[in-house]
Amino acid sequence: MNRRLIVPPIKCQGIKTKLVEWIEDIIPQEFSGLWIEPFMGSGVVAFNIDPQQAILADSNPHLINFYQAIKNGEITSTIARVFLEREGQLLAESNGEYYYLVRERFNQEGNPLDFLFLNRACFNGMIRFNRQGKFNVPFCRKPQRFAAAYISKICNQINSIATILSLRNYQFICQDFSQTISLAKDSDLIYCDPPYIDRHTDYYNGWNQDNEKALKKALKLTKAKFILSTWHSNDYRENKFIDIVWNVGAKEKNRNPILEAVITNFDFDYQETKKSQVQQLSLF
Repeated sequence: MNRRLIVPPIKCQGIKTKLVEWIEDIIPQEFSGLWIEPFMGSGVVAFNIDPQQAILADSNPHLINFYQAIKNGEITSTIARVFLEREGQLLAESNGEYYYLVRERFNQEGNPLDFLFLNRACFNGMIRFNRQGKFNVPFCRKPQRFAAAYISKICNQINSIATILSLRNYQFICQDFSQTISLAKDSDLIYCDPPYIDRHTDYYNGWNQDNEKALKKALKLTKAKFILSTWHSNDYRENKFIDIVWNVGAKEKNRNPILEAVITNFDFDYQETKKSQVQQLSLF
């Protein structure tokens, strides 16, 4: 990709940073409606596709609250810097034990800045909650985590998102994916990045085969165009649910090991250099 990717301040497992170019390449040229994401996650796709107007939804209220706080000006790069410098110093002085005090505070109060702190200080940048809705990822064991350069990097990311939100009409909603999909009209485009079945990616609530079937049903009924990305295979196994749930037809005969599948309800054609990296599938 020639242009610099915008990296969001919230880290998220399964983030689609490397898929942005492929998604951008298959957006229909005539698209001029709402960009709709029922599974916003980190927001990396929307922030880089940069549509004029969008509905960005997720079932995780803490993701929505964080980006809504940036949109409202409750979180700015300056506010975040002061917060992370103070909390980072307390973390370092405690040899890491302070992380668990912040985690307990967040689970009681839900402060978006605490969410940012935990996300950038927890093990492997994971987002995971237990059945009671409590954040439960352990500390990354790096007490000096919030060095000056690291804080600057996070603040620059916040500033990039704030700039986008000041120029675009983006609405953040916490709701079920089916409600979000039902909002779409003919001229809109839905991008779906659902949790992966059969892989450990539960960042707020569960996702199983019944959820996947419900998603398929909702997408088959929508009048809008959609793009769905999911894992196709790795060196050891294939995603069996592509056949079991989606029952889609491949657009390519190339069956070499690949990482992602892109499913749509419209035909598209990748550049030749991309065809061996992503499996093209269509649901009609």
